[in-house]
Amino acid sequence: MPDSQTPPRTEIQPPVPTGLAPESPPSDSAADLSEAKGPTRVQIWVHRLLVLSFVFVCAAAGVLLVVLPWTPQWTDNSLLLRYPDLRTIMTHGFFRGLCSGLGMLDIWIGFSEAIHYHEDRLP
Repeated sequence: MPDSQTPPRTEIQPPVPTGLAPESPPSDSAADLSEAKGPTRVQIWVHRLLVLSFVFVCAAAGVLLVVLPWTPQWTDNSLLLRYPDLRTIMTHGFFRGLCSGLGMLDIWIGFSEAIHYHEDRLP
């Protein structure tokens, strides 16, 4: 129960600036309506093409990283012939397996993106 001795609570209102126009209700312009509708057909197709190219690049780079370390081109190239210490590292089985593992991860990322593609969550 409020005490009769305490003053009643009052809300502090921010000062209203003078000389400014009052806030107008939002207008129904064409830009506002297009944002409310969602993405256009062009935006959807651009997004589809970007996802398709991302999946293709991931798959191609992944296959290259899985296969290339186990071919003779990996060890018999001009860069490695000039640097024998680098050749020792790159011909080690652990390093080759690491590159192949990264390739598998790259393939998995690409196909995961393709499987989980949804057009209802376009940016």
